[in-house]
Amino acid sequence: MSHVSVLLQEVVEGLSLHGGVVLDATVNGGGMSEAILAADPTVRVVATDADESALLRAEERLKRFGDRISFHHVNFRELDRVLAERDVPGIDGAIFDLGLSSHQLDQSGRGFSFRFEEPLLMTFAARPAKDAVTAREAVNEWSAETLETVIRAYGEEPKARRIAEAIVRAREKRAIETSAELAEIIERAVPRRGKIHPATKAFQALRIAVNDELRALDEALEKAWKALKPGGRLLVISFHSLEDRPVKRFFRAKADEGLGRLLTKKPIVPSEAEAKENPRSRSAKLRIIEKI
Repeated sequence: MSHVSVLLQEVVEGLSLHGGVVLDATVNGGGMSEAILAADPTVRVVATDADESALLRAEERLKRFGDRISFHHVNFRELDRVLAERDVPGIDGAIFDLGLSSHQLDQSGRGFSFRFEEPLLMTFAARPAKDAVTAREAVNEWSAETLETVIRAYGEEPKARRIAEAIVRAREKRAIETSAELAEIIERAVPRRGKIHPATKAFQALRIAVNDELRALDEALEKAWKALKPGGRLLVISFHSLEDRPVKRFFRAKADEGLGRLLTKKPIVPSEAEAKENPRSRSAKLRIIEKI
């Protein structure tokens, strides 16, 4: 499945482009940047992504835009360094699309999905550093208590203890090496009821923990806000409550401090037509704030 960016038109309209520089903090395959660059020929984009393979796809897709876009292989928590290196004193807009891409879910070879037999990495970096924590390390070395805490906190999984204990019992026989093995262990511990696979929340939790996603998001929002010029807009697309809640809190705090103007009292969600055409867009929520 090729990746389809969600809420494209809503993002372009929400940015209210009139030239300047836009930060695409999660460029992924380049769909969002493509729409932004095509909408205003005077806009430049600084694109970052922690996934090098995503950047390569974006570069190929967007090469026709030449030097109007630059690509940077970093986690968005380092966006301040990138802007300094590019000699960008301020940005006119920023977009964070926090969803996993279809490429990551279906073709990454890193174990993001329980539907495939892949190595248990779950890292955004295709080639993680030697000292990087991976999902394999988590499930084979973390205590049952730590696994339970992570799965409950980052997966909002009520059966976290049962899943953690099942993982520990399984690894006592042999190391857990692949995403399919882990999914099978979880499904045996928590049999499927309904359409949602019982490993869904645990996989989400491990991915968030391995990539330190929530702290990285908090850091990146502050840095993007600091870089944003007055009148500039910050847009965030989230896909689950653990992402949406801190974004909502951050936006509300800036508005309450008189530093920003909320442009979305309720988040913008995909239309019925978009949700039908792209089922993975259904849980997307777009929030927008303008810096005063």
